[in-house]
Amino acid sequence: MNKVILVGRITKDPELRNIQSGSSVVNFTLAVSRPTSQNSDQNASNADFINCVIWNKQAENLAKYVKKGSLIGVEGRIQTRNYEANGVTRYITEVLCDNVQFLETKNDSARAQQEDEAEEDSFAGKIKNVDDNDLPF
Repeated sequence: MNKVILVGRITKDPELRNIQSGSSVVNFTLAVSRPTSQNSDQNASNADFINCVIWNKQAENLAKYVKKGSLIGVEGRIQTRNYEANGVTRYITEVLCDNVQFLETKNDSARAQQEDEAEEDSFAGKIKNVDDNDLPF
């Protein structure tokens, strides 16, 4: 059985491409949170970045309605392929998406972005210059 279900945030705005056969395709990366264990390094990344591919009408909808940071769910299967470049064989593992669900509304996405920007602005006014002589060490 080869079935994958992921929920995460898209890492950049999707770019729709049309190939010679007339099909539409979007390649995108999904940042999926990983639970942290007590023994893990706190500075280590707590997300996996999964390469995904979606085709045709769903690709067109993804490119039209989804932006960087949008929360989506994907259902599909793992696909591996390889190609040769400059005499070196390259291997790619990706999720071939059969179904994509948009998990937040446009308003939710805009509100989350505004909250992030407001939080950044609130810290900007609290930063002050400190003279090295004022430091206790």
